[in-house]
Amino acid sequence: MVYHIGARPVSGDYTRLTLFKDGYDTQSFGAKSHDYPEEIFVVKGRLYDKAFGVWLEAGEYASRPPFEVHGPFIAQGDVVILEMSYPSQSVK
Repeated sequence: MVYHIGARPVSGDYTRLTLFKDGYDTQSFGAKSHDYPEEIFVVKGRLYDKAFGVWLEAGEYASRPPFEVHGPFIAQGDVVILEMSYPSQSVK
């Protein structure tokens, strides 16, 4: 479930909260990358990032530069992620 907190229509930048229910696995979507930076903060829970082979824990922050591969993800417990994405800073 995704809750959009704010978006800037002109730039396309946005902030949102994403909820992953316990056990949710994004394997069917595969790993992702995009041409803009994003930042995430784990508000609640524990999320496994298969691309890095690490658990992201509540209170942890990650900054992803353009084109960095991340995911798929597996949720342990219900997980809430605060995501700030900056499409206005796309690298073409």
